[in-house]
Amino acid sequence: MSVPEMRGGKGKSPGRGTHRFLRSKRTWRVLVAGAAAMLALGIAIPAMAVLNGSPSSFEANDGNMIVNTTGNNDWNSVTSNPNYVHLTDLSSTTGDDSFKPGQKQDTVCPVIATNKNPPKDDFTDVASFNETNLTSGDTFLYGATIRFTPNGNASENVELNKGTSGNCGTDPVTGVTLLKRTPGDKLIAIDYLNGGTNVHFNVLTWIDGTDPNNPTCFVKTDAVPCWGASVQSLSASAAEGQASQAAIPANQNGISGVDLLAGEFAEFGVNLTAAGIVPANSCTAFPQTVWESRSSGSSFVSSTEDIALEHHNITNCGNLVVKKVTVPSPDPTNTSFPFTLNGDNPPNASLPKSFSLTNGGSNSTQVFAASDFSVAETVPSNWVLTSATCDNGSGTLTTNTLSNISVAVDKTTTCTFTDTEQLGAIKVTKTSSKAAATPLSGAGFSVTGPGGFSASLTTGSDGTACVDNLSFGSYTVTETQAPSGYDIDNPNGVSVSVNRNATCTSGTPNAPPTFTDTPLTDIAASATSEVPGGTQSTVTCTGTSTDGKTTVNSSDGPKGSASVSATKLHPGTYTCTIVVDP
Repeated sequence: MSVPEMRGGKGKSPGRGTHRFLRSKRTWRVLVAGAAAMLALGIAIPAMAVLNGSPSSFEANDGNMIVNTTGNNDWNSVTSNPNYVHLTDLSSTTGDDSFKPGQKQDTVCPVIATNKNPPKDDFTDVASFNETNLTSGDTFLYGATIRFTPNGNASENVELNKGTSGNCGTDPVTGVTLLKRTPGDKLIAIDYLNGGTNVHFNVLTWIDGTDPNNPTCFVKTDAVPCWGASVQSLSASAAEGQASQAAIPANQNGISGVDLLAGEFAEFGVNLTAAGIVPANSCTAFPQTVWESRSSGSSFVSSTEDIALEHHNITNCGNLVVKKVTVPSPDPTNTSFPFTLNGDNPPNASLPKSFSLTNGGSNSTQVFAASDFSVAETVPSNWVLTSATCDNGSGTLTTNTLSNISVAVDKTTTCTFTDTEQLGAIKVTKTSSKAAATPLSGAGFSVTGPGGFSASLTTGSDGTACVDNLSFGSYTVTETQAPSGYDIDNPNGVSVSVNRNATCTSGTPNAPPTFTDTPLTDIAASATSEVPGGTQSTVTCTGTSTDGKTTVNSSDGPKGSASVSATKLHPGTYTCTIVVDP
């Protein structure tokens, strides 16, 4: 099907018997006459079935707002859905907003001006509803417009903007920001023919000249960036619609709540995935929809009249955020926690995805909306996963894996994994080195470990001392002070591995071998003459302790009063000899 060249600026509408598509006047007259005859006889023009795969079974081509088939949906049944949007628009006034007449539409930022639009092209209300089939991944857009007066052959554009290039400015009437046109933006041109019973859909793409399959402008005299010359016509399996063929009473008008004449209401449905606008195999988002009425029979972009700007994200994806929290927080060990994200309904080409998080960190992943995502955590040996919950209530935790996570279209699901550090304790024991192993109090110890940890301990009456809240790892225990009357047997540090969850009052603390101290002895030997100058004596003491740590080798004399003493001796055999001068 060929399309005539577009004109720049505000175009004139051809007569009602002509249209920009190649269609003979005779065919046009026959179709219109046939539709009119059916209406005159009271025969309803049958609507096709809803679009295949529509999750809500939305009736987008019956020309009314009520549900005709039980189990389906229509405009009156989706008004409470968060993906339903209703905009009211000024009408029959010179203060209405529209693209400034006379300007080329192949401009990145069309100028918005105030203007009184032709009654048949004057929007009073615009409504939209979008949804995604979570099994197939197909995204659907349904639209409805109400005009100030009936329009037998209505035409309009629905412009979907990505908004990734910034803003153009604000609408002087509504204050809503207009987004700059960006390569990949889509324009759905809709023509309601034959009194609104025969609807044609065509799709144009905003280009910057880099696409080899769509390098030139639809308006041949324009230069890129522009709406590209490649035009896609949508089949009945991808798009449907109809204008109202009968009056709609106020009680059946869930959009504006007023009586409508036949031809004032028009609706459509488009499978955006089948149309190639929102592919099922990649995340796509259009945060702005620009509704544009167009003179009947005019070309796609040269004769827009009324406009309405809608900020409502149309997308097939949502966000899954995985967040890490530790107890204690902040994490004194700054541990890194590995995660793996999986999901395959519909196929997520970017998954599985691996990443690591530390306390307070999060990872955001854009994913196709689905309900079978799972996140598995590899829990470090000195931690335990104590909870994993999602803010939307979904998810089942089994063996460190949170599965059945639900992510809704254009929503963010945050799942928080809380890990509690496994803390241990060290218990030291001090006894006498003698066979009875008497517990010794008053012994001092130092404990050092990971992250600069340091603590001092003193044994109690039972000969023990304990420190807890220790991160798993290797520690060094050193005796620094022996109890009074004892000597430290081992002054060197002893390594202790803390590897089990315990406190000083529960569980089994890790413990180094029992520390022993040796009791000390003082000895003294002396000789004194009872008669001054009567005798002279020599005192000699020698000997080494059994452990070889203390030695005595001392002598005094000869003299009237001689003595030898030694203190802090370890057990052993010591000999003192006294020789008295005869």
